[in-house]
Amino acid sequence: MKRTTVLLTAALVLALLFSRGVVASAAAPTYDINTLAGKVASLHGTAGLQIRFSAFLEEEAEESEDEDSGEPEPEFPITPTFVLSSPLDGTSVAGPAVIVNQDIAAAPQNETAIAVDPNNPNRVVAGANDYVTRTWACDVNGTPCSALGDAYSGTYFSNDGGATWCCTSSDPNNLGTLIPGVTHLTGGQYDAGGDPALAFDSQGNVYYAGLGFNRTSPPNTVAVNKGTFDGSGALSWGPPTFINQTTAPSTLNDKEWIAADWHIASPFQDRVYVSWTRFLFSPQTGAYVQSPIFFVYSTDGGATFSKPQNVSGSAHYSQGSRVVVGYDGTVYVFWEGSTRLASFNSTYVVKSTDGGVTFSKPVAVAQLADILPLRDTAFRVNSFPAAAAGPDGALYAAWTSEVRNSSSTYSADPVCAYWISGTASVRNNCHSSVVYSKSTDGGATWSTPVPIFAALDASFRTADGYPAPDGLAAPAARRVESIWPGVAVSPNGVVYMSAYVGDIVSPWQTCAAGPPPPEGRINCEALGPYIHNTRLNYYVTNVDSGNVQAASTHPINTRNGFGGGFFGDYTDLAVGSDDVFHAFWTDSNNQQNVVWFYGFEFVPTPINQEDVVTASGTIP
Repeated sequence: MKRTTVLLTAALVLALLFSRGVVASAAAPTYDINTLAGKVASLHGTAGLQIRFSAFLEEEAEESEDEDSGEPEPEFPITPTFVLSSPLDGTSVAGPAVIVNQDIAAAPQNETAIAVDPNNPNRVVAGANDYVTRTWACDVNGTPCSALGDAYSGTYFSNDGGATWCCTSSDPNNLGTLIPGVTHLTGGQYDAGGDPALAFDSQGNVYYAGLGFNRTSPPNTVAVNKGTFDGSGALSWGPPTFINQTTAPSTLNDKEWIAADWHIASPFQDRVYVSWTRFLFSPQTGAYVQSPIFFVYSTDGGATFSKPQNVSGSAHYSQGSRVVVGYDGTVYVFWEGSTRLASFNSTYVVKSTDGGVTFSKPVAVAQLADILPLRDTAFRVNSFPAAAAGPDGALYAAWTSEVRNSSSTYSADPVCAYWISGTASVRNNCHSSVVYSKSTDGGATWSTPVPIFAALDASFRTADGYPAPDGLAAPAARRVESIWPGVAVSPNGVVYMSAYVGDIVSPWQTCAAGPPPPEGRINCEALGPYIHNTRLNYYVTNVDSGNVQAASTHPINTRNGFGGGFFGDYTDLAVGSDDVFHAFWTDSNNQQNVVWFYGFEFVPTPINQEDVVTASGTIP
């Protein structure tokens, strides 16, 4: 949706309206917030607002509209006229990178979370949005499972340090390690689930936090499942505990995160902590009101949770929280947000020294300029933070910001703010960069933000595959952009950070005509012209040494899957007691045959789909 460039932030607009006693007029827009799509429209319709829902929820809202398009489903297997692809795409993920999801029918997976058992560095659990039910070949009372499925919460585990992974699923009676009890085909009450987050406690239990929601009706929730391993090393998940369940159209839970206190020296050992965003809308008009960060804790292994409390203070317009637990048991919650009169969003942090019972006032780590989609891509983006705590008490926070090409500083700049200077100014003068800041005094003060990958940040994209068959020439040199950082610190104090880096640009042929999604995600009926397309690689760095390693093994094409519009919301990084990092990202270089897809049957058709991929190692 095109947004009007304004000089006032949404927070300032709201403050002026309230201070002058302005009320909604008959001409003011109203929104049907009974549906997910209506809530998305309300948020997009708030002038100057920099935050958005998670890309996951926005994609789900878009899919609900696509599926209600009224297009009849063919009664025979579809033979695509064309399938969009590129000779530069891979056909498999090359080692040492490893595909984590184990399905074989071209189901998409994206948006990654990963955790390592603090007592066993070979035991790793990963999570992702998993659309495997959309490719199941089963049926329920004559209706294809793939028409009944949706985005679900997928998990996978490894007992050999990430070299091999388990498991897959095939039907409602064989769920593998899909999270049970939240979504319909897994025995739950909600249409869809996802937004994965994972944490281990000191006893080797693992916790999964995710969302459950309906796309065309109000019910939604945050859910936590507890996982245990048996003597053979197999993982099983217990039933969900629901947090802040609601059927009110005026409330939507989004972007949760989870942490567990596994630290031996902590007085709150094995407490489980969850934070999330509570989006609030006017019950009368459906207009967006605010989105504070809420928090709960559990003292009984996730069976019950405390009463939710708002920890975001006066930063009413917030999103994208992360919970971090220090070695002394201090709890930190990081997020992106703004106060009522702020011109820029900031990365914020609050802390609790009493096990999550009370919190400090928010401290701004640094201001940021929310990013535009990476140049020559189409997928949704955000500037949400990642964070971690070290054994020495140091804290690390990382996020993505638009920064000026000609500047040596990485703080917020009006020239790089699209809501102040306009999109053209940002495109001409700025680029997206992952940056980080460090605190050595418990989060009271923070260092000036610096780029995670300084050399890559200063470099330019490499053109590959030009000229295109229709004559499209390579574009002018443009700065490399980066996005979606991961942060992890080992018990020995080794600090790793990671992110996608858009360092390749190549031609991509578009589709000029075809059926609407979901069939149109695969079947193109007429090819269009070529455009420029930024490809990503995934990098990891040892922050202290500055050494950098490419974790991905082939440039990643984000145009594959979901029409190029959705590639997840974040990546993740974990590290074990052996100082081995586990980088985890969404990749699109694996090719498989699709037959069932969102209720449509195809002749077996090879496609590049989104998989979740990991690489492990050490960097001196």
